[in-house]
Amino acid sequence: MHTSRKLSFALLAIGAVVAIVAPAAVTRAEPSEAAATRAEIQKTFGFLPGFMKQMPDALLPGFWQEMSGLEMNPNTALPGKVKELISLGVASQIPCEYCIYAHTQFGKLNQASDAEVGEAIAVAALTRHWSTFINGLAPDEQKFRAEIAQLVGHVKKLVAGTAPAPKPMMVTDARTALEDVRQNFGFVPEFIKRFPPEALPGAWNMMKSVELNPNTKLSGKHKSLIGLAVAAQIPCRFCVIADTEFAKLEGASDREIAEALAMASMTRAGSTALNGLQVDKPGFRRDIDRLVAGARKHAAMAAREKAMDGR
Repeated sequence: MHTSRKLSFALLAIGAVVAIVAPAAVTRAEPSEAAATRAEIQKTFGFLPGFMKQMPDALLPGFWQEMSGLEMNPNTALPGKVKELISLGVASQIPCEYCIYAHTQFGKLNQASDAEVGEAIAVAALTRHWSTFINGLAPDEQKFRAEIAQLVGHVKKLVAGTAPAPKPMMVTDARTALEDVRQNFGFVPEFIKRFPPEALPGAWNMMKSVELNPNTKLSGKHKSLIGLAVAAQIPCRFCVIADTEFAKLEGASDREIAEALAMASMTRAGSTALNGLQVDKPGFRRDIDRLVAGARKHAAMAAREKAMDGR
């Protein structure tokens, strides 16, 4: 009996050592797919960013394939600038410091102006604002859908000129806010009726000045796609319903809607990995700056070569 116990303890000890040593042995032999992916990234960027070194071997190949296939692809339905602004809107309200910095820099690399960056963030903020209030009210979904359909129908009449155009109005209190809502939407939706009257003028003025404003730097379609992307990963079912209809009203195709949602999901996945791995933030910023500088240099060289070929 005594000998049997000694043997059992010895086997347990050996098992414990194997459990500690075996994973280390596995990590020394990097899976070939992850190694090939890192080599491809090195070739593409001229260096291997630190956060991609840290990314788990099982995750990296697919993540890179999706990133290069959608975000970095110039031949998608959505232009590069809009894809980056969608990701910035999503990142801003997660919030994810890594992704905010990266997508701001990538957006500017794709010619996004400071005003467009600000508008993307504003749309994300307002989506979160109304999501919070509407979800808290817990309205009947079918009634909400019916009101969105009624709102969209009225906007179509405004565009066709079969409904009277809204007149400029100074919104200073709840009464003038409700009157302005009625002339823009044709009626007052339930979620606006139930908004606190003291806060309504400011809330309506924000919505009207950002989301309903035809004179912003971003188009109505792209603002709606940013709102939809943000709503999809809050997640807010009511805002998804509304922003899908608004995006279609503004001319968004099914492909554009799918790409906006895919950018949102990819941003959320990247944010989770970066934050969970506790990637060094100063090092991450240096990597992003290096990526952007390399892309600018490559674009300048390509432009010079094109100019020389045109001589």
